[in-house]
Amino acid sequence: MPALLAEDLLNEMIPPLKGTDSAGKAARWLDEFHVAQLPVLDQRRYRGLVTEADLADFDDPEKPLSELALGFADAYVRPDQHFYRVMELAIENKIQLVPVVDERHEYAGVVTIADALAAFGQQPSGGQGGQGGIIVLSMEERDYSLTQISRYVEENNAKIISAIVAQDEVDPYRIRLTLKLNTDNLARITATLERFGYVVTAQFSGTAVANEDEQDRFDALLRYLNV
Repeated sequence: MPALLAEDLLNEMIPPLKGTDSAGKAARWLDEFHVAQLPVLDQRRYRGLVTEADLADFDDPEKPLSELALGFADAYVRPDQHFYRVMELAIENKIQLVPVVDERHEYAGVVTIADALAAFGQQPSGGQGGQGGIIVLSMEERDYSLTQISRYVEENNAKIISAIVAQDEVDPYRIRLTLKLNTDNLARITATLERFGYVVTAQFSGTAVANEDEQDRFDALLRYLNV
């Protein structure tokens, strides 16, 4: 499966705001486009994201966004970064969309988490119920065998729907394997993979979550998929 890059996933339907736009306009656009954040630009340069919480503190709807101290100024990806980095950044910052910014810090567009997951291979769960799950593994290149990993998954009554291999951005000798499974019950699968030496760096499931924090992260990722 070819790599999914941020520049391939840009959502043309979600517009940016300008610093000269009013708080009232920002509130209307958040509602109109059904998002919790929108990017704000100064000329073509990305300044940050305006959120519903930010606008709640604005008494005057005519005040320009340039008077607002925006957050998430560093929450962006480059056009050539892999879709997993988009997901990772969204989880870290608990945001639903990630701005894409070029080397000159000029705004190129946004990627929604829904679009990223849909491109990855959002498919029906094959009759097992639930929303399916995602497991991310880290390993040395020499240890990669999708055939072997598939066998461990299938031994736990599940199947791999999609798989994406990407170079680890930190360690050039390791790879990151992102698996989309047809089940949201990941506990036994991750236990099996870890028993055979694979490092599970992230997992997202719709119902079989370990704690409230993991549920929140998964909900942020899949918020749009069931609309």
